[in-house]
Amino acid sequence: MHKFLGIIPMPPPLKAQSLVYDLKTRLDWGDPALTIIDVRDRNEYNYSHILGAIPVPLAELTDRTLSTLELTRDIYIYGETDEETALAADKLRAVGYHNVSQIRGGVAAWKAVGYPVESIVQILSI
Repeated sequence: MHKFLGIIPMPPPLKAQSLVYDLKTRLDWGDPALTIIDVRDRNEYNYSHILGAIPVPLAELTDRTLSTLELTRDIYIYGETDEETALAADKLRAVGYHNVSQIRGGVAAWKAVGYPVESIVQILSI
């Protein structure tokens, strides 16, 4: 009996820090086993956020995440700055999440390469 290892392509593995290309590749792969968290101010989130990201204020991050996501979940996270993103990722890792990746550059980097964003402001004005 032969084992066919490596025949079925796999998405790139989760890293502690990701470029926007890494997340986009994973999304294009159609991999549903991930969550994108935006810890920025609600107004910033409403103005523009990565397509599919959920808003979770930094102050509520660990409580809300622990109540809704299993510890094995792959989480991509971003804030206003890379420093805020690192703080948020550290908070999640401290409570037991090990599959956390910081999106370097956040929504600004995402938009800079032309990836799709959502805006609550646009939705409400339609």
